[in-house]
Amino acid sequence: MSLSVGIDYFLICRSDSLLYAIPLAQVIETMRPLPVKQVADMPAFVLGISIVRGEGVPVLDTALLVSASAGTRPARYVTIKINARTACLAVDEVIGIRHVPPALRVDVPRLLHQSNSEILAAIGTLDAELLVVLQSAHLISDELWRAINHSAEAAGDDDPS
Repeated sequence: MSLSVGIDYFLICRSDSLLYAIPLAQVIETMRPLPVKQVADMPAFVLGISIVRGEGVPVLDTALLVSASAGTRPARYVTIKINARTACLAVDEVIGIRHVPPALRVDVPRLLHQSNSEILAAIGTLDAELLVVLQSAHLISDELWRAINHSAEAAGDDDPS
């Protein structure tokens, strides 16, 4: 499948029991988790700092960001662009890249829509640009996931990732 990094392509990930879609234009790469050095006085959703390609990068627990659950034992990191900087989202699973047409995204909640106000305030205080990037991602319901996969099958994409 030929991909152009357009607004209709998303990296689909899972943390805890939630699926979500990160705009592909924001994604740098996915990787196995790297060692994390904890940093004092950070919100619980900041796992710490990892060295990625020679740079210190904050690692965020996506499960804690989205649902304030018990957190995740990440199996993958998704590095995302925040202007000239990078952050890692710790996720349980990277499912793959999917085309999500605008018609399917109508009324789809943003990634942080169910986060509590303390988490949103903490993100905004730490990094307003990160908040903007995270707000460009979407939660994916089971119904939307079926529609995305049906759309990929109808387009003839045998392997959409």
